[in-house]
Order: sequence, then structure tokens, then C-alpha cells
Amino acid sequence: MVERVAVLSDIHGVLPALEAVLAEQDVRTADRIVLTGDIASGPQPTEVLDLLAGLGDRVVWISGNADRELLEQRRGAGGAAPDAVTPWAAEQLRTEHLTLLDSAQRSLRLPLPGLGDVLFCHATPRDDEEVVLVDSRPERWQEVLGDLDQDVRTVVCGHTHMPFVRLAHGRLVINPGSVGMPYGRPGAHWALLGPGVDLRTTHYDIEAAVSRVARESGFPDAAEWADYYLRARASDIEALAVFGPRDGRPGQEE
Repeated sequence: MVERVAVLSDIHGVLPALEAVLAEQDVRTADRIVLTGDIASGPQPTEVLDLLAGLGDRVVWISGNADRELLEQRRGAGGAAPDAVTPWAAEQLRTEHLTLLDSAQRSLRLPLPGLGDVLFCHATPRDDEEVVLVDSRPERWQEVLGDLDQDVRTVVCGHTHMPFVRLAHGRLVINPGSVGMPYGRPGAHWALLGPGVDLRTTHYDIEAAVSRVARESGFPDAAEWADYYLRARASDIEALAVFGPRDGRPGQEE
């Protein structure tokens, strides 16, 4: 029986951050590790995938938009790349990595003690790019969650890289934040579920991690990328301002 789940979201190919979280005692002893998408698109894609694949069946893979975009770029079907790191990361993937990402689920439903039936997804249950935020209006939450089975009492999502827990129309919504690309404050953010909800931050040596990514990654802009994202130079207020228009709030274009 699954009683405790560690949720890791938006790792974005940052090996030092992932290693730090996997070293946590509560992650090592969790019944499952659920990855809620955007796993490999970043400066160390193959290293992250190899490490996670080595953990075997304890890991449940859910696809995010960045994982889908990696596959599309590799297959020449994605159009313009969303950023500079995506096409580079796509070219690093070996055949087994493509197979692994291809096999990832769109969502997962799992009963957990204290939380009822939990639905894990990347952005929203119906789409891997939709935006919902801690301050999204009730009508927006009704729009994105309204088609769910009433038995689903908890929804776990990622995508926006900022941790929160809130109620939305009687359902508990949890975002664990980002392991590798945090907005608002440095550290690797994740969540431990069952029987309650515990938002966690794993603190690790950011200075050493930035240097390591710059040294070990073949991505040409790895040093600049690591300095910006691992140090969380984008504040939560800035991130909310960027994401806000995409949740359809009145007076703003989507």
C-alpha cells in the first residue's frame, strides 16, 4: 500500500539539485517518487534521466510541456524552440531517453491516506501548459478542475515553479515548486504527501552547483543559465506578473 509520496517537479535537467533532494531521508524512504513533469530540459538532461531511471519502479513519470517539447524538437516536429536550451538538450538524448520520455503518463490517480484520491499532473488535469496560480480567481479553478471526477479530492500540479497549497472548490491543490528552476527563493523545492502535506525545501551549496553545472554541461550558455536559475534571480512577484495574464484574469490578454 502506498502511504507516502515524494513529489518532485520541474527538475529541468539540474543534476546537483536533484541529487540533493534524492539524498533526503524522507525521499529515500517514500513509497513512491512522483515526477510531475519538465524533467530533463536543462543543462544536464542525460545525467538527470540516467539517475532517475536507475531508481527503478519507485519512480512514476508524468510528462510536462518541456518533456513533450524535447521529443518534438528531436523529431523535427516542434516548430520554433521555446528557449535556447531545449534544442540543445534534445540533441543530447539517447534512444533510451526518448523511449523513457515517450512512456511518461499524462496524469496519475492514486489514493493516499489523509488526502483521498489524488490526481497528479503537470500544469492542469486537462493540459500541460495551462496556468493556474495561488491567486487565480475561483472561476478559473472551476474552469480547469470542473470536469474532474468528484471522488478526486486533491490535485497536485507543477509548471509554475512556485510552491503553494490552497483550496479550490473544495479540492486541495498542491504545487511543490521546482527542484531545478525555483522562482522566488533558492533551494530545491518538493513536497511530501501522506497523511498530510509538507512543502519542503532542500538547501544545498548553490555556489558549488553553479560552478559544477558550468563546468560539466556542454550547453554553451550553461554558466549564465545556472547563475540565473539556481540563484532564483526571478522573484515570485516577477513570476506572478509574467504568468498572471495566462490564467485568463479579467482585463488582461491570455
